[in-house]
Amino acid sequence: MSDTDPREEIVEHLPALRAFAISLTRNGAMADDMVQDTIVKAWTKFDKFRPGTNLRAWLFTILRNTYYSNRRKTRREVADVDGIFSGNMAEKPAHDGHLQMAEFRTAFAQLPDEQRETLILVGASGFSYEEAADMCGVAVGTIKSRANRGRKRLAELMQLDEDEAMEMTDTVTVGVVSRNGASAF
Repeated sequence: MSDTDPREEIVEHLPALRAFAISLTRNGAMADDMVQDTIVKAWTKFDKFRPGTNLRAWLFTILRNTYYSNRRKTRREVADVDGIFSGNMAEKPAHDGHLQMAEFRTAFAQLPDEQRETLILVGASGFSYEEAADMCGVAVGTIKSRANRGRKRLAELMQLDEDEAMEMTDTVTVGVVSRNGASAF
């Protein structure tokens, strides 16, 4: 048994560790990262190493375990280069939705009964114009007209431009103000 600190021997094993990492990853940059991770793990856990045992085997075991841990981790991850997935997971703060909802309720209450009824049936409840016309006992054109006028008036009351999208967190409310009902969002 030698009196030297096993930490001093780590440098001797770097080329073999890198070669092993390349054989596992088939990628030089990933192999270098894995060797670095291995050395950091070994250095922080040197109290677990038993002097007199095979340091090289211990380092190779850490490298191998690091490789398989990373593989398991990457199987659960999804590549999101364009940010599409993370964008869909993002959620607006609740206070924004509450403020928008308060504005919407105030504006919606100012609409005539017929327009509110139509927007609720066609937008929020998802009924077709024909179904809403049957329920209200009016022509389909009347329902379309009421819905269009109601949406325009809501946009005016809420000071929205025609091209400006409402940033609501409530899908029912979005359905009321969208031209195509709830299915538009």
